[in-house]
Parts: sequence; C-alpha cells; structure tokens
Amino acid sequence: MPGESHADATNGGGITVFLADDNVFVREGVKAILAREPDFAVVGVAGDYDELLRGAEAAAPQVLVTDIRMPPSFQQEGIDAAKELRKRHPGTGVVILSQYDDPEYAISLLQDGAAGYGYLLKDRVAEGDELARAIRAVATGGTALDPGIVDTVMRPVRSSDLSSSEEDLLRQVAEGRPMKAIAVSRKTTAAAIATEVENLFLKLAQDATAGVSGSLKRLRMLHQAIVEREEQGESLSRLLPGGLAEKLRQEGRRIGETERLVVTVLMSDIRGYSGIAETADPSELAGQLNTHRAEMNHAILDEGGTVMQFVGDAVMAVFGAPFPRQDHVERALAAARSMHRRQDEVNQRWAEEGLPAFGLGIGLSTGETAAALLGSEERLEYTLVGDTVNMAARLQQWAAAGEIVLSQQTHAALGEELACQRLEPAQVKGRQAPVHAYKIPAG
Repeated sequence: MPGESHADATNGGGITVFLADDNVFVREGVKAILAREPDFAVVGVAGDYDELLRGAEAAAPQVLVTDIRMPPSFQQEGIDAAKELRKRHPGTGVVILSQYDDPEYAISLLQDGAAGYGYLLKDRVAEGDELARAIRAVATGGTALDPGIVDTVMRPVRSSDLSSSEEDLLRQVAEGRPMKAIAVSRKTTAAAIATEVENLFLKLAQDATAGVSGSLKRLRMLHQAIVEREEQGESLSRLLPGGLAEKLRQEGRRIGETERLVVTVLMSDIRGYSGIAETADPSELAGQLNTHRAEMNHAILDEGGTVMQFVGDAVMAVFGAPFPRQDHVERALAAARSMHRRQDEVNQRWAEEGLPAFGLGIGLSTGETAAALLGSEERLEYTLVGDTVNMAARLQQWAAAGEIVLSQQTHAALGEELACQRLEPAQVKGRQAPVHAYKIPAG
C-alpha cells in the first residue's frame, strides 16, 4: 500500500526497491516477481506522482521501479518523478517499466545521461530475470535498456524507399557521429556527407508532405537528435569530465593536443575496503559504494572541481582543469574537507542500518601537469600526466581515515595558518629526494 515502510517489506535483502504503478494488478504482479529475489526488498509502493515522490523520499530506496503514465495527467509522471528523486538523492537507480516502445520516452529519460537508468518494456518483465538484472545494474550506476528500445533509438528513421546506404547514413547521423567521422567510415569527404544528408532530409520532407506514414515523426526525432548531439556534443559529454566537451567545441582542440596547466590534484581512497568487501553482502556493498560516489561527486563539483575517474573505491579529481582558476588550491582543500564531512554523515546513517563505515584517506598535490585528450573519435579520455598526479597518489597512501595529507607545494600555496602536522621527510617510489608533506588530522 502507499507509504509502505522498510518494516513492511517481506523479503529482506541488500537492494531496496520502491515500486510505482497506478494499475494495482501490474503493481502486485511486479512485486511478486521481485519477491523471488532474495537480495531485493520492496520498501514502498505508490499509484500516482505525489504518492511516488512522498513515499520514495521517506523510504530512500536504492532503486525506483516505476511506470511512465500515472495520475494526475497520465503523461510522463514516472519519468518526471524519477528525475526529481534523482535530484534529491543522486545515487538512486531508476528502472522505467513501459508498455510504449516509443523511443521519445527513452530519449526524455536519458537526455541528461544514462548512468543509473533502465528502460524496460512491460511485455518482457516476466521473461527470465530481465527486471532483476536491470535493478542490479542501475543500483551500481549501470544502464539497462530494452533491446527493442535500443534498436528503435539507433534506427529512428525507417522507410521502404531508403537504400541500405541511406539507412546507414541516417543511423550514423542519429547516433550523433560528426560529419568527419562519417566521411572516414564511408571513404569520402565531410562536404560530400553534408550534401548526402541534406538530400536525404529533402526526401523525407517530401514523403511527409505526401503523407507517407511516420515520415513527419521521423523528421522530428532526427531534428531533436541533431540539435542535442551537435558535433560530438553528446558523445563527448558522456565520455568526458564535466565542462570539457564544451571547452573542446569552443576551442576546437585536436585529439592528442596537450596543454600545460598548474592544478591541484585530489586523490581519495577508502581505508580497509578490501576487508569490508570480504565480509559484506555484495548487493549491500554496491549500494554503499554508489552512495559514497554520489556524495564525493557532489563535494567535488560544489567546489568547481572536475571528477576525473572512479576506480573501485578510489576517487581522482582535479581543480584548475580543464578550465584554469586562481583559487584551485583553496577549492581542493574545501572539497576534501567536505568529502570527509559528507562521508561522516553517511556513516552515521549506515551505523543505524548495521552497515560498515567508510573511512577516507585523501591526498592533495599542487603543480604543473600536462592535460591531453587521448584516443579516437569513437573513444576519448581526458588525461592528466605529470609528477603532480603521481604525488597525489603517494600522499593519499599516507593519510589514515579522516586525514588529509598535503604536498609541500599545496601547503605553501594556501598561504594561511593551518592546524597541520609536519611529517618527517620520506622517500616515495619514483623520487630520489625525500618528500616533505603536511597532515591535517581527522576531526
């Protein structure tokens, strides 16, 4: 019933799920399917938009499973509620169950990124373990899309009047591939591809005018795809740290081109994570790791930092790249303190649930790095190279849970009196001279 709590869940386990659908038979049917999985616990149900948000806010589930159309207006309340819930609780996974294979719904759901989202057709929910796999995927930040939706999104324009070559061209355009990349794959020039695309659009427009079924809708979808994915826009935005895609479009940087920047690099790692992983339930640990990453991400972004990567239980971020800024050292220290504070708050909640705490060790290193975009048109990676990066990794290893270790350059650049403990000079791998560092103790 609406507002059902953790205590009402009949199947205890690792992944908590909130279920929303205005059809009580569908809702109970899905609930019965989830009850088969020993690591799932349904912690609440709802039948409309308001119940969904109110109930999910109270239950704080790891995953929301919801229909698209619900009261009051039967439009896309499920998608809207899911996005609102993600704003309030960024680590929440979302699985949309829909009877509609219209890709416009999937585009609406995924337009801001696909991580932690799933979209399944209701017809397939009862087939095997599709739903269970989708829930486990989004709970850990993955993506789960119904094969039928993927096929439709990848090929939004289909017409019996189009040749196989034209179908392929439109598929690549809909995927957001740059004209130059399409030209390379078709062994021609970007100008020739632009002409081919224009001619195909004219052909589709003529079909739409003549009343050919679906042509107008296909044109609208293509237009939306092109607007949202202008010249590498979507591909870069999904693959690269925040803000970098726009920088590349504005400055026209080439793959492999390097720029030198003075930055502060932050490295964070969970102390004793291997030991926690040995004894923890995998599903519960995945949920904890997802919550941890969401909190760390917010702490870094709130201070204008760039999250470079999450690798297992480690976090790497940079302040002062891709956009230079004068206060990168102060921002990095503020983010490190916020990370500790946020993790302490999460640990308090976990203690009430009987979950192990995460203790962070953080290292900060300031200096010059070489920043480069490496890879190919299809797969890109923004990379920082230099001793500053290596030093942050070494200093992080010296930090116990709750501590922050600063490089000598970071400490000097702060220009303020800090409650620091000067560490004894020590050797680190890859350096001949001893390293001087400072520690900000826990608390």
